[in-house]
Amino acid sequence: MKLKIVFLLVTTIILQGCVLTKIASVPMRLGGAVVSIVPGVGNTAHDAIDKAADGVDDIPI
Repeated sequence: MKLKIVFLLVTTIILQGCVLTKIASVPMRLGGAVVSIVPGVGNTAHDAIDKAADGVDDIPI
């Protein structure tokens, strides 16, 4: 029983970093998708936002 609790705690701690970075990067990616509609500068802005979101995803939490 104790091993099951330890396993669940360790799994929760490991997955917590993924969830925290996704909370920040998903709205950034959605904003980038909306901005990409703008003619002319939309794709450039989308690429910059996507690059920043990738940087957030790479943060080791």
